[in-house]
Amino acid sequence: MRVGLFVPCYVDAFEPEVGIATLELLERLGCTVEYPFDQTCCGQPMTNTGCHAEAAATEALFVKNFSGFDYVVAPSGSCVHQVREHLTAIPQTDEVRHVRASTYELVEFLHDVLKVEDLPWANFPHKVAYHTNCNALRGIHHARPTELVKPYYSKPLDLLRLVKGVELVDLARPDECCGFGGTFSVFEPAVSAKMGYDKVADQNRAGAAYVVSADSSCLMHQKGCAERLGLPLKYIHIAQVLNGAAA
Repeated sequence: MRVGLFVPCYVDAFEPEVGIATLELLERLGCTVEYPFDQTCCGQPMTNTGCHAEAAATEALFVKNFSGFDYVVAPSGSCVHQVREHLTAIPQTDEVRHVRASTYELVEFLHDVLKVEDLPWANFPHKVAYHTNCNALRGIHHARPTELVKPYYSKPLDLLRLVKGVELVDLARPDECCGFGGTFSVFEPAVSAKMGYDKVADQNRAGAAYVVSADSSCLMHQKGCAERLGLPLKYIHIAQVLNGAAA
């Protein structure tokens, strides 16, 4: 199985250790992983700000980089949602449709494609609150949103339960947005910050030592909010926990 590793811009710039953990984890699980060095953005910032046509060149480059793989995997629900649902500024050739359909976020790839049932190297003896990114929750269906009356499921929590030592704590408002929202945090900084403060206060009340998520962007936002409020919370990407991060 040939897997193309897509590392989002903000992971590459601010948290490269998340991309490294994703690579190592996929290789531990038997995948042949390649990183196309010409990759850039998936086009999400342009699309989110209404400049979808301007994303065409970026989308075309993304397809050029990843069309030769069986799967494309990224440690980001929002970027994968962009590729799968909104990579439409370019003609929808068979090559484009293949790339869109074969692009997976890390959690869903492990859960739905590889069907991982054991992570013997993973040990994380901490109280953990899980943050589900909005795009991952409602865009690519990581878990059941609380507003839907349907059977409960959570792919990331299924995987975290495979990690020795993890004690999951319950949030009062588990799928409420943290306020990051990409460009939303730039255009509405005061609202974004207040939403972040509410989110980290909920995590602190729940008794979490660590907050885990599949999206580094949300984690960076929440980490800043927690630091400004003086809360003793730590933030870590799920790829690092599943890969056996020592913390």
